[in-house]
Amino acid sequence: MASVKPKTTMKRALETRDAKTQENPKTEKDAKTHVDPKAQKPSPVKRKAEEDEEMEVTKQEDPAKIPSFPPAKKEKLIGTETRKIVVPSNRHTPLKANWEKIYTPIVEHLKLQIRFNIKNRMVEIKTSEETEDPNSIQKAADFVTAFVSGFDVDDALALIRLDDLYLETFDIKDVKHSLNGDHLSRAIGRVAGKGGKTRFTIENATRTRIVLADSRVHILGSYQNIQIARRAICNLVLGSPPSKVYGNLKAYAEKVRNRF
Repeated sequence: MASVKPKTTMKRALETRDAKTQENPKTEKDAKTHVDPKAQKPSPVKRKAEEDEEMEVTKQEDPAKIPSFPPAKKEKLIGTETRKIVVPSNRHTPLKANWEKIYTPIVEHLKLQIRFNIKNRMVEIKTSEETEDPNSIQKAADFVTAFVSGFDVDDALALIRLDDLYLETFDIKDVKHSLNGDHLSRAIGRVAGKGGKTRFTIENATRTRIVLADSRVHILGSYQNIQIARRAICNLVLGSPPSKVYGNLKAYAEKVRNRF
C-alpha cells in the first residue's frame, strides 16, 4: 500500500495542471512569448535611419528600371505656310505709321516674311527657310490681328513675347439679341463709361486690354483674366448696375493680390 500513494498524488497533480491549462490555454504561451510593446517600437532616429537605408537601396535599383529618352528635337517645317489678315479702312493710316514697329519683330525675331498687299488691302505673312519655330507664324498673325483690331503696338507685341496671352473677340448683340438702335448705343455706353472710366476699371482689375469697335469687343490677356473681363462686360450689357460690377471686380482683384 505504501508504494501506491506516491502514484495517486502524482496523478492528482497532473489532473489539476491539465484542468488549469484547459481553462486558460494561452497563459503558458503568453507568459513565454509576451514582449513589451514599447520595447518593440524603434526610436524615431533609428526609424529614420532605416527608411534612409531603404531609400538608398531603391535608388540604387531604380536607374536600371527607369527608361532614358533622348531630348525632343525641334519640329521641321514642311513646305511654306501663309497667313492673310484683312486690314479695315480705318486702320490703314495707323498701319503705315507703325509699319517699322510691326515688321521688325516679325522679320528679325520670328524669321518670317511680311508684306502689305495694297490691291487686296491685306497683310500677308509667309514662312521662309530661316524660320525655326513652326508656331511663329501663328504668333505673328495674332500680333497683326491685335493691331488691326485697334490695340496699341506695344500691347499687341506681348502676344509675340509671351506664350499665355490670347485675343478674344465677341459682339455685344450676341449677349442680348434684342439690342437695336438706341438700346445698343446705351449698352455700349454702359461698357465704356463716362470718359472710358468703366473700361479702364475693368482693364486694371483683370489685367487685360479692351478695345470697343462699334458693337464688337476685343479683349487681350490671359485665359482666366479674359473670362472675368468678359463676364463683367456681359453683366453691364444685360443691365447690371456698375456699382455691383465694380464690387465683383474688386473682390477678384483682392483674390489675385493675395494669391501672389
